[in-house]
Amino acid sequence: MTTHVIASSSNSVSSGAPTFVGNHQFKVGRRVGEGSFGVVFEGVAVATGTPVAIKFEPRKSEAPQLRDEYRSYRTLAGTSGIPQTYYFGQEGLHNVLVMDLFGPNLEDLFDICGRKYSLKTVCMLAKQMLSRVQSIHDKYLIYRDIKPDNFLIGPPGSKTANVVHIVDFGMAKHYRDPKTKVHIPYRERKSLSGTARYMSINTHLGREQSRRDDLESLGHVFLYFLRGSLPWQGLKAATNRQKYERIGEKKQTTPISDLCEGFPEEFAIYMNYVRKLGFEETPDYDFLRELFSKVLKANGEEDDGMFDWVTLNGGKGWEASVKQSTRDHGRRDRDRDRERDRHRERASNQALAPQTPNIRTSTTGPPGADSNPSPLILTPQPAAVTGSRRDRDRDRERERRRLDASQSGTAPGNLHPYASTTGAVHSQAPSAFRPGGNADPYGYGNGSVNQAPGRQQTMTPNTGNRPLEMGRQQMSTRQDGRMNGQQDEPPQKGGFMSLICCR
Repeated sequence: MTTHVIASSSNSVSSGAPTFVGNHQFKVGRRVGEGSFGVVFEGVAVATGTPVAIKFEPRKSEAPQLRDEYRSYRTLAGTSGIPQTYYFGQEGLHNVLVMDLFGPNLEDLFDICGRKYSLKTVCMLAKQMLSRVQSIHDKYLIYRDIKPDNFLIGPPGSKTANVVHIVDFGMAKHYRDPKTKVHIPYRERKSLSGTARYMSINTHLGREQSRRDDLESLGHVFLYFLRGSLPWQGLKAATNRQKYERIGEKKQTTPISDLCEGFPEEFAIYMNYVRKLGFEETPDYDFLRELFSKVLKANGEEDDGMFDWVTLNGGKGWEASVKQSTRDHGRRDRDRDRERDRHRERASNQALAPQTPNIRTSTTGPPGADSNPSPLILTPQPAAVTGSRRDRDRDRERERRRLDASQSGTAPGNLHPYASTTGAVHSQAPSAFRPGGNADPYGYGNGSVNQAPGRQQTMTPNTGNRPLEMGRQQMSTRQDGRMNGQQDEPPQKGGFMSLICCR
Protein backbone atom coordinates (compact mmCIF):
# COMPACT_ATOMS: atom_id res chain seq x y z
CA MET A 1 0.00 0.00 0.00
CA THR A 2 1.33 3.38 -0.96
CA THR A 3 1.06 6.08 1.65
CA HIS A 4 -0.95 9.19 0.86
CA VAL A 5 1.06 11.79 2.74
CA ILE A 6 -0.85 14.74 4.07
CA ALA A 7 1.20 17.57 5.50
CA SER A 8 -1.65 19.05 7.45
CA SER A 9 -1.97 20.51 10.90
CA SER A 10 -4.29 17.79 12.17
CA ASN A 11 -3.31 16.68 15.65
CA SER A 12 -3.61 13.38 17.45
CA VAL A 13 -6.76 14.31 19.35
CA SER A 14 -8.77 15.53 16.36
CA SER A 15 -7.67 12.47 14.37
CA GLY A 16 -8.94 10.04 16.99
CA ALA A 17 -5.53 8.76 18.06
CA PRO A 18 -4.33 8.76 21.68
CA THR A 19 -1.99 11.51 22.83
CA PHE A 20 0.56 9.03 24.19
CA VAL A 21 1.33 5.38 23.40
CA GLY A 22 3.58 2.73 24.89
CA ASN A 23 2.90 3.49 28.54
CA HIS A 24 3.47 7.20 27.91
CA GLN A 25 6.88 6.54 26.34
CA PHE A 26 5.95 8.20 23.05
CA LYS A 27 3.97 11.36 22.38
CA VAL A 28 1.84 11.39 19.24
CA GLY A 29 2.22 14.44 17.02
CA ARG A 30 0.76 15.45 13.68
CA ARG A 31 -0.47 13.01 11.09
CA VAL A 32 1.98 12.64 8.22
CA GLY A 33 0.54 9.76 6.21
CA GLU A 34 -2.38 7.44 5.71
CA GLY A 35 -3.28 4.39 3.66
CA SER A 36 -5.87 1.70 3.22
CA PHE A 37 -5.01 -0.04 6.46
CA GLY A 38 -3.80 2.63 8.82
CA VAL A 39 -2.48 6.06 9.63
CA VAL A 40 1.05 7.28 10.33
CA PHE A 41 1.81 10.00 12.85
CA GLU A 42 4.96 11.85 13.64
CA GLY A 43 5.93 11.42 17.26
CA VAL A 44 8.68 11.82 19.79
CA ALA A 45 10.22 9.64 22.48
CA VAL A 46 9.41 11.44 25.72
CA ALA A 47 12.62 10.46 27.52
CA THR A 48 15.10 11.31 24.75
CA GLY A 49 13.27 13.65 22.40
CA THR A 50 14.07 11.33 19.47
CA PRO A 51 11.66 11.74 16.53
CA VAL A 52 9.76 8.56 15.68
CA ALA A 53 7.05 7.35 13.32
CA ILE A 54 3.92 5.89 14.94
CA LYS A 55 1.73 3.63 12.81
CA PHE A 56 -1.88 2.88 13.77
CA GLU A 57 -3.91 -0.02 12.38
CA PRO A 58 -7.51 -0.84 13.40
CA ARG A 59 -7.63 -4.01 15.48
CA LYS A 60 -10.84 -5.02 13.71
CA SER A 61 -9.12 -5.08 10.33
CA GLU A 62 -10.06 -8.24 8.44
CA ALA A 63 -6.41 -8.83 7.52
CA PRO A 64 -4.17 -7.06 10.05
CA GLN A 65 -0.60 -6.72 8.85
CA LEU A 66 1.15 -4.58 11.43
CA ARG A 67 2.11 -7.52 13.66
CA ASP A 68 3.65 -9.37 10.71
CA GLU A 69 5.53 -6.24 9.72
CA TYR A 70 6.82 -5.90 13.28
CA ARG A 71 8.03 -9.51 13.20
CA SER A 72 9.90 -8.85 9.96
CA TYR A 73 11.63 -5.86 11.53
CA ARG A 74 12.55 -7.98 14.55
CA THR A 75 14.00 -10.64 12.28
CA LEU A 76 16.11 -8.01 10.51
CA ALA A 77 17.03 -6.05 13.65
CA GLY A 78 20.52 -4.59 13.59
CA THR A 79 20.81 -4.72 9.80
CA SER A 80 22.00 -1.59 8.03
CA GLY A 81 19.20 0.23 6.25
CA ILE A 82 16.42 -1.54 8.19
CA PRO A 83 14.23 0.56 10.52
CA GLN A 84 14.58 0.05 14.24
CA THR A 85 11.36 -0.60 16.12
CA TYR A 86 10.76 0.73 19.63
CA TYR A 87 7.32 -0.53 20.55
CA PHE A 88 4.49 -2.72 19.34
CA GLY A 89 1.23 -3.18 21.20
CA GLN A 90 -2.45 -2.42 21.39
CA GLU A 91 -3.79 1.02 22.23
CA GLY A 92 -7.56 1.14 22.48
CA LEU A 93 -9.00 0.07 19.14
CA HIS A 94 -5.66 0.06 17.33
CA ASN A 95 -2.49 -1.93 16.88
CA VAL A 96 0.44 0.46 17.21
CA LEU A 97 3.99 0.25 15.90
CA VAL A 98 6.65 2.81 16.82
CA MET A 99 9.73 2.92 14.61
CA ASP A 100 12.40 5.17 13.11
CA LEU A 101 11.36 8.31 11.28
CA PHE A 102 13.01 8.91 7.90
CA GLY A 103 13.35 11.49 5.16
CA PRO A 104 11.67 11.39 1.74
CA ASN A 105 11.44 8.28 -0.41
CA LEU A 106 13.17 7.80 -3.75
CA GLU A 107 10.00 8.52 -5.72
CA ASP A 108 9.59 11.93 -4.06
CA LEU A 109 13.26 12.72 -4.64
CA PHE A 110 12.81 11.59 -8.24
CA ASP A 111 10.15 14.28 -8.63
CA ILE A 112 12.38 16.90 -7.03
CA CYS A 113 15.21 15.99 -9.42
CA GLY A 114 13.07 16.47 -12.52
CA ARG A 115 12.10 12.80 -12.90
CA LYS A 116 15.54 11.75 -14.09
CA TYR A 117 18.47 10.52 -12.05
CA SER A 118 22.03 10.76 -13.33
CA LEU A 119 23.96 7.61 -14.15
CA LYS A 120 26.11 8.15 -11.07
CA THR A 121 23.13 8.43 -8.75
CA VAL A 122 21.47 5.32 -10.21
CA CYS A 123 24.65 3.26 -9.78
CA MET A 124 25.13 4.40 -6.19
CA LEU A 125 21.48 3.69 -5.43
CA ALA A 126 21.67 0.29 -7.12
CA LYS A 127 24.53 -0.83 -4.89
CA GLN A 128 22.72 0.19 -1.72
CA MET A 129 19.36 -1.21 -2.79
CA LEU A 130 20.97 -4.53 -3.71
CA SER A 131 22.55 -4.67 -0.26
CA ARG A 132 19.20 -4.01 1.41
CA VAL A 133 17.52 -6.78 -0.56
CA GLN A 134 20.41 -9.17 0.06
CA SER A 135 20.06 -8.56 3.81
CA ILE A 136 16.39 -9.51 3.56
CA HIS A 137 17.19 -12.64 1.56
CA ASP A 138 19.89 -13.62 4.05
CA LYS A 139 17.13 -13.91 6.66
CA TYR A 140 15.14 -16.27 4.37
CA LEU A 141 12.64 -13.54 3.46
CA ILE A 142 11.58 -12.19 0.09
CA TYR A 143 10.20 -8.67 -0.09
CA ARG A 144 7.72 -8.94 -3.01
CA ASP A 145 6.88 -5.24 -3.36
CA ILE A 146 9.97 -3.52 -4.74
CA LYS A 147 9.20 0.08 -5.75
CA PRO A 148 10.84 3.50 -5.24
CA ASP A 149 8.22 4.53 -2.66
CA ASN A 150 9.48 1.88 -0.22
CA PHE A 151 13.10 3.08 -0.20
CA LEU A 152 13.74 6.13 1.97
CA ILE A 153 16.81 8.15 2.87
CA GLY A 154 17.66 9.09 6.44
CA PRO A 155 16.59 12.29 8.20
CA PRO A 156 18.30 15.44 6.90
CA GLY A 157 21.46 16.34 8.76
CA SER A 158 21.84 12.89 10.31
CA LYS A 159 24.64 10.37 9.81
CA THR A 160 22.26 8.29 7.72
CA ALA A 161 21.04 11.18 5.57
CA ASN A 162 22.22 9.43 2.41
CA VAL A 163 21.76 5.84 3.53
CA VAL A 164 18.94 4.12 1.66
CA HIS A 165 16.50 2.35 4.00
CA ILE A 166 13.81 -0.13 3.04
CA VAL A 167 10.45 -0.06 4.84
CA ASP A 168 6.97 -1.58 4.67
CA PHE A 169 7.26 -5.35 4.99
CA GLY A 170 3.55 -6.12 4.75
CA MET A 171 4.06 -8.23 1.61
CA ALA A 172 7.21 -10.07 2.77
CA LYS A 173 7.19 -13.84 3.25
CA HIS A 174 9.65 -16.65 3.91
CA TYR A 175 11.12 -18.43 0.90
CA ARG A 176 12.81 -20.95 3.21
CA ASP A 177 11.57 -22.49 6.41
CA PRO A 178 13.71 -20.79 9.10
CA LYS A 179 14.07 -24.08 11.00
CA THR A 180 14.45 -26.73 8.31
CA LYS A 181 15.99 -24.38 5.68
CA VAL A 182 13.80 -26.09 3.07
CA HIS A 183 12.92 -23.87 0.10
CA ILE A 184 9.25 -23.24 -0.65
CA PRO A 185 7.92 -25.36 -3.53
CA TYR A 186 7.49 -24.03 -7.03
CA ARG A 187 3.85 -23.30 -7.85
CA GLU A 188 1.82 -21.71 -10.59
CA ARG A 189 -1.50 -19.94 -10.82
CA LYS A 190 -0.52 -17.57 -8.03
CA SER A 191 -2.29 -14.24 -7.64
CA LEU A 192 -0.47 -11.02 -8.40
CA SER A 193 1.36 -9.46 -5.48
CA GLY A 194 3.38 -6.30 -5.71
CA THR A 195 3.26 -3.27 -7.98
CA ALA A 196 2.53 -4.08 -11.61
CA ARG A 197 4.95 -1.52 -13.02
CA TYR A 198 7.98 -3.14 -11.39
CA MET A 199 7.02 -6.79 -10.81
CA SER A 200 8.85 -9.58 -12.60
CA ILE A 201 7.60 -11.37 -15.69
CA ASN A 202 7.30 -14.59 -13.67
CA THR A 203 4.94 -12.83 -11.28
CA HIS A 204 2.76 -11.73 -14.20
CA LEU A 205 2.71 -15.36 -15.32
CA GLY A 206 1.35 -16.47 -11.95
CA ARG A 207 4.53 -18.22 -10.82
CA GLU A 208 5.59 -18.46 -7.19
CA GLN A 209 8.02 -15.67 -6.32
CA SER A 210 11.54 -16.23 -5.03
CA ARG A 211 14.74 -14.21 -4.71
CA ARG A 212 15.10 -13.78 -8.46
CA ASP A 213 11.85 -11.82 -8.64
CA ASP A 214 12.97 -9.22 -6.11
CA LEU A 215 16.12 -8.69 -8.17
CA GLU A 216 14.25 -8.38 -11.46
CA SER A 217 11.95 -5.80 -9.89
CA LEU A 218 15.03 -3.88 -8.76
CA GLY A 219 16.29 -3.88 -12.34
CA HIS A 220 13.01 -2.38 -13.52
CA VAL A 221 13.38 0.35 -10.87
CA PHE A 222 16.96 1.12 -11.97
CA LEU A 223 15.87 1.54 -15.59
CA TYR A 224 12.87 3.63 -14.52
CA PHE A 225 15.31 5.98 -12.78
CA LEU A 226 17.56 6.17 -15.85
CA ARG A 227 14.89 6.44 -18.53
CA GLY A 228 12.33 8.50 -16.66
CA SER A 229 9.64 5.97 -17.54
CA LEU A 230 9.20 2.36 -18.62
CA PRO A 231 7.73 1.15 -21.94
CA TRP A 232 4.74 -0.44 -20.20
CA GLN A 233 3.64 2.71 -18.38
CA GLY A 234 0.47 4.48 -19.44
CA LEU A 235 -1.15 1.48 -21.13
CA LYS A 236 -4.92 1.84 -21.40
CA ALA A 237 -7.46 -0.90 -20.79
CA ALA A 238 -11.12 -1.22 -19.88
CA THR A 239 -10.43 -3.00 -16.59
CA ASN A 240 -7.53 -3.37 -14.19
CA ARG A 241 -7.30 -7.05 -15.08
CA GLN A 242 -6.83 -6.21 -18.75
CA LYS A 243 -4.36 -3.49 -17.84
CA TYR A 244 -2.19 -5.89 -15.83
CA GLU A 245 -2.36 -8.35 -18.71
CA ARG A 246 -1.19 -5.70 -21.16
CA ILE A 247 1.65 -4.67 -18.84
CA GLY A 248 2.81 -8.27 -18.57
CA GLU A 249 2.68 -8.76 -22.32
CA LYS A 250 4.60 -5.55 -22.96
CA LYS A 251 7.35 -6.62 -20.56
CA GLN A 252 7.70 -9.92 -22.37
CA THR A 253 7.80 -8.40 -25.84
CA THR A 254 10.30 -5.66 -24.96
CA PRO A 255 13.81 -7.03 -25.63
CA ILE A 256 16.37 -6.23 -22.96
CA SER A 257 18.55 -4.65 -25.66
CA ASP A 258 15.78 -2.12 -26.33
CA LEU A 259 15.01 -1.59 -22.66
CA CYS A 260 18.67 -0.78 -21.91
CA GLU A 261 19.50 1.00 -25.17
CA GLY A 262 21.70 4.04 -24.71
CA PHE A 263 22.99 2.99 -21.30
CA PRO A 264 26.13 1.08 -20.24
CA GLU A 265 25.99 -2.62 -21.11
CA GLU A 266 26.16 -3.51 -17.42
CA PHE A 267 22.44 -2.77 -17.13
CA ALA A 268 21.65 -5.30 -19.86
CA ILE A 269 24.02 -7.76 -18.19
CA TYR A 270 22.14 -7.27 -14.92
CA MET A 271 18.73 -7.85 -16.50
CA ASN A 272 19.89 -10.91 -18.43
CA TYR A 273 21.46 -12.37 -15.31
CA VAL A 274 18.46 -11.98 -13.02
CA ARG A 275 15.99 -13.21 -15.64
CA LYS A 276 18.08 -16.36 -16.12
CA LEU A 277 18.16 -17.23 -12.42
CA GLY A 278 16.51 -20.46 -11.36
CA PHE A 279 13.65 -20.56 -8.89
CA GLU A 280 15.80 -21.78 -5.97
CA GLU A 281 19.11 -20.41 -7.22
CA THR A 282 21.19 -18.20 -4.92
CA PRO A 283 22.05 -14.94 -6.72
CA ASP A 284 25.61 -13.65 -6.86
CA TYR A 285 24.99 -10.31 -5.17
CA ASP A 286 28.67 -9.34 -5.23
CA PHE A 287 28.77 -9.82 -9.00
CA LEU A 288 25.71 -7.62 -9.42
CA ARG A 289 27.06 -4.85 -7.19
CA GLU A 290 30.38 -4.95 -9.02
CA LEU A 291 28.58 -4.23 -12.29
CA PHE A 292 27.59 -0.81 -11.00
CA SER A 293 31.01 -0.18 -9.47
CA LYS A 294 32.48 -0.77 -12.94
CA VAL A 295 30.11 1.77 -14.47
CA LEU A 296 31.14 4.37 -11.90
CA LYS A 297 34.83 3.71 -12.52
CA ALA A 298 34.45 3.75 -16.30
CA ASN A 299 32.83 7.18 -16.06
CA GLY A 300 35.42 8.60 -13.69
CA GLU A 301 32.99 8.71 -10.77
CA GLU A 302 33.26 7.58 -7.17
CA ASP A 303 30.68 6.22 -4.77
CA ASP A 304 30.96 9.32 -2.59
CA GLY A 305 27.34 9.78 -1.56
CA MET A 306 26.89 12.90 -3.71
CA PHE A 307 23.46 12.00 -5.03
CA ASP A 308 21.56 14.29 -7.37
CA TRP A 309 19.35 15.60 -4.57
CA VAL A 310 22.44 16.56 -2.53
CA THR A 311 23.75 18.88 -5.24
CA LEU A 312 20.42 20.61 -5.92
CA ASN A 313 19.95 24.34 -5.35
CA GLY A 314 23.63 25.20 -5.56
CA GLY A 315 24.62 22.51 -3.10
CA LYS A 316 21.90 23.33 -0.57
CA GLY A 317 20.21 20.01 -1.28
CA TRP A 318 16.62 18.87 -1.51
CA GLU A 319 15.70 20.59 1.76
CA ALA A 320 15.99 23.97 0.04
CA SER A 321 13.43 22.81 -2.53
CA VAL A 322 11.03 21.99 0.29
CA LYS A 323 11.54 25.38 1.92
CA GLN A 324 11.01 27.16 -1.40
CA SER A 325 7.91 25.07 -2.04
CA THR A 326 6.64 26.02 1.41
CA ARG A 327 7.21 29.72 0.70
CA ASP A 328 5.55 29.44 -2.72
CA HIS A 329 2.53 27.69 -1.24
CA GLY A 330 2.33 30.27 1.53
CA ARG A 331 2.46 33.10 -0.98
CA ARG A 332 -0.24 31.47 -3.11
CA ASP A 333 -2.40 30.93 -0.03
CA ARG A 334 -2.05 34.59 0.97
CA ASP A 335 -2.87 35.78 -2.55
CA ARG A 336 -5.85 33.44 -2.65
CA ASP A 337 -7.10 34.69 0.73
CA ARG A 338 -6.77 38.33 -0.36
CA GLU A 339 -8.65 37.63 -3.59
CA ARG A 340 -11.36 35.80 -1.67
CA ASP A 341 -11.71 38.75 0.74
CA ARG A 342 -11.98 41.17 -2.18
CA HIS A 343 -14.63 38.98 -3.76
CA ARG A 344 -16.64 38.86 -0.53
CA GLU A 345 -16.31 42.62 -0.07
CA ARG A 346 -17.58 43.24 -3.60
CA ALA A 347 -20.47 40.83 -3.02
CA SER A 348 -21.33 42.61 0.24
CA ASN A 349 -21.27 46.05 -1.42
CA GLN A 350 -23.52 44.80 -4.20
CA ALA A 351 -26.00 43.46 -1.66
CA LEU A 352 -26.17 46.88 0.08
CA ALA A 353 -26.47 48.87 -3.13
CA PRO A 354 -29.94 50.26 -4.10
CA GLN A 355 -29.76 48.43 -7.41
CA THR A 356 -28.44 44.93 -7.99
CA PRO A 357 -27.46 44.65 -11.61
CA ASN A 358 -25.58 41.60 -12.84
CA ILE A 359 -21.95 42.49 -12.34
CA ARG A 360 -19.17 40.27 -13.67
CA THR A 361 -16.39 40.12 -11.13
CA SER A 362 -12.89 38.89 -11.84
CA THR A 363 -11.72 36.09 -9.58
CA THR A 364 -9.04 33.47 -9.71
CA GLY A 365 -11.67 30.75 -9.93
CA PRO A 366 -15.39 30.05 -9.47
CA PRO A 367 -16.93 32.02 -6.59
CA GLY A 368 -16.61 30.12 -3.37
CA ALA A 369 -14.06 27.71 -4.74
CA ASP A 370 -11.58 28.65 -2.06
CA SER A 371 -13.95 29.14 0.84
CA ASN A 372 -12.26 26.24 2.56
CA PRO A 373 -8.57 26.54 1.78
CA SER A 374 -6.86 23.19 1.76
CA PRO A 375 -4.06 22.48 4.23
CA LEU A 376 -0.49 23.07 3.18
CA ILE A 377 0.58 20.36 0.76
CA LEU A 378 4.25 20.22 -0.13
CA THR A 379 4.00 18.77 -3.61
CA PRO A 380 7.19 18.47 -5.67
CA GLN A 381 7.05 20.25 -9.01
CA PRO A 382 8.56 17.87 -11.58
CA ALA A 383 10.33 19.20 -14.62
CA ALA A 384 8.70 18.81 -18.00
CA VAL A 385 9.27 15.40 -19.50
CA THR A 386 9.36 14.93 -23.24
CA GLY A 387 9.21 11.17 -23.13
CA SER A 388 7.02 10.80 -26.21
CA ARG A 389 9.48 12.65 -28.45
CA ARG A 390 12.41 10.71 -27.01
CA ASP A 391 10.56 7.45 -27.57
CA ARG A 392 9.84 8.32 -31.20
CA ASP A 393 13.45 9.32 -31.81
CA ARG A 394 14.65 6.13 -30.11
CA ASP A 395 12.30 4.02 -32.23
CA ARG A 396 13.49 5.66 -35.45
CA GLU A 397 17.14 5.18 -34.50
CA ARG A 398 16.48 1.58 -33.53
CA GLU A 399 14.75 0.88 -36.87
CA ARG A 400 17.63 2.49 -38.77
CA ARG A 401 20.15 0.28 -36.96
CA ARG A 402 18.12 -2.84 -37.63
CA LEU A 403 17.89 -1.94 -41.31
CA ASP A 404 21.64 -1.36 -41.50
CA ALA A 405 22.32 -4.66 -39.75
CA SER A 406 20.01 -6.59 -42.06
CA GLN A 407 21.67 -5.10 -45.13
CA SER A 408 25.19 -5.78 -43.91
CA GLY A 409 24.42 -9.21 -42.46
CA THR A 410 26.33 -8.38 -39.30
CA ALA A 411 25.37 -7.89 -35.69
CA PRO A 412 27.29 -6.43 -32.78
CA GLY A 413 29.29 -8.94 -30.82
CA ASN A 414 28.64 -9.76 -27.17
CA LEU A 415 31.45 -8.93 -24.79
CA HIS A 416 29.85 -10.70 -21.85
CA PRO A 417 27.84 -13.94 -21.62
CA TYR A 418 24.89 -11.96 -20.24
CA ALA A 419 25.24 -9.00 -22.61
CA SER A 420 22.93 -10.54 -25.18
CA THR A 421 21.50 -8.04 -27.64
CA THR A 422 18.50 -10.31 -28.16
CA GLY A 423 17.15 -10.14 -24.64
CA ALA A 424 17.17 -12.73 -21.90
CA VAL A 425 16.04 -16.23 -21.19
CA HIS A 426 13.40 -16.60 -18.55
CA SER A 427 13.85 -19.69 -16.43
CA GLN A 428 11.21 -22.31 -17.15
CA ALA A 429 11.22 -24.35 -13.96
CA PRO A 430 12.82 -24.57 -10.51
CA SER A 431 15.81 -26.38 -12.00
CA ALA A 432 16.33 -23.70 -14.62
CA PHE A 433 19.50 -23.76 -16.66
CA ARG A 434 21.99 -20.94 -17.09
CA PRO A 435 22.00 -20.66 -20.89
CA GLY A 436 24.70 -19.13 -23.00
CA GLY A 437 24.65 -17.09 -26.18
CA ASN A 438 21.94 -19.09 -28.01
CA ALA A 439 19.29 -18.10 -25.52
CA ASP A 440 15.66 -17.47 -26.33
CA PRO A 441 15.51 -13.69 -26.84
CA TYR A 442 12.44 -13.04 -24.69
CA GLY A 443 12.51 -15.87 -22.21
CA TYR A 444 9.35 -17.67 -23.29
CA GLY A 445 10.67 -21.04 -24.35
CA ASN A 446 11.09 -21.82 -28.03
CA GLY A 447 10.49 -18.43 -29.60
CA SER A 448 12.80 -17.52 -32.46
CA VAL A 449 15.01 -14.46 -32.59
CA ASN A 450 13.16 -12.93 -35.52
CA GLN A 451 9.67 -13.50 -34.18
CA ALA A 452 8.44 -11.91 -31.00
CA PRO A 453 6.34 -14.61 -29.33
CA GLY A 454 2.71 -13.84 -28.75
CA ARG A 455 0.47 -15.16 -26.03
CA GLN A 456 0.11 -18.52 -27.77
CA GLN A 457 3.88 -19.05 -27.61
CA THR A 458 4.26 -18.51 -23.90
CA MET A 459 5.82 -21.48 -22.15
CA THR A 460 4.83 -22.48 -18.63
CA PRO A 461 6.39 -25.37 -16.69
CA ASN A 462 4.92 -28.84 -17.18
CA THR A 463 2.12 -27.61 -19.41
CA GLY A 464 3.73 -27.13 -22.80
CA ASN A 465 2.62 -24.23 -24.97
CA ARG A 466 -0.44 -22.44 -23.71
CA PRO A 467 -1.69 -18.87 -23.80
CA LEU A 468 -0.61 -16.40 -21.18
CA GLU A 469 -3.32 -16.53 -18.55
CA MET A 470 -4.03 -13.38 -16.63
CA GLY A 471 -7.44 -14.46 -15.38
CA ARG A 472 -8.99 -14.95 -12.00
CA GLN A 473 -5.97 -16.63 -10.42
CA GLN A 474 -3.94 -13.51 -11.21
CA MET A 475 -6.47 -11.14 -9.73
CA SER A 476 -7.78 -12.94 -6.67
CA THR A 477 -9.06 -10.77 -3.87
CA ARG A 478 -7.71 -11.27 -0.40
CA GLN A 479 -9.93 -11.53 2.64
CA ASP A 480 -9.65 -7.83 3.26
CA GLY A 481 -10.96 -7.05 -0.20
CA ARG A 482 -7.66 -5.68 -1.43
CA MET A 483 -6.46 -6.71 -4.85
CA ASN A 484 -3.05 -8.34 -4.69
CA GLY A 485 -2.26 -6.82 -8.06
CA GLN A 486 -1.38 -3.20 -7.45
CA GLN A 487 -2.09 -0.28 -9.75
CA ASP A 488 0.59 0.40 -12.33
CA GLU A 489 0.32 4.13 -11.82
CA PRO A 490 0.92 5.01 -8.15
CA PRO A 491 -1.85 7.05 -6.53
CA GLN A 492 -1.43 10.77 -6.57
CA LYS A 493 0.54 11.67 -3.48
CA GLY A 494 -0.93 14.34 -1.29
CA GLY A 495 2.40 15.84 -0.35
CA PHE A 496 6.16 15.73 -0.50
CA MET A 497 7.40 14.15 2.71
CA SER A 498 6.66 10.44 2.49
CA LEU A 499 8.22 9.96 5.88
CA ILE A 500 7.19 6.35 6.23
CA CYS A 501 5.01 3.87 4.39
CA CYS A 502 1.84 2.55 5.95
CA ARG A 503 0.05 -0.64 5.05
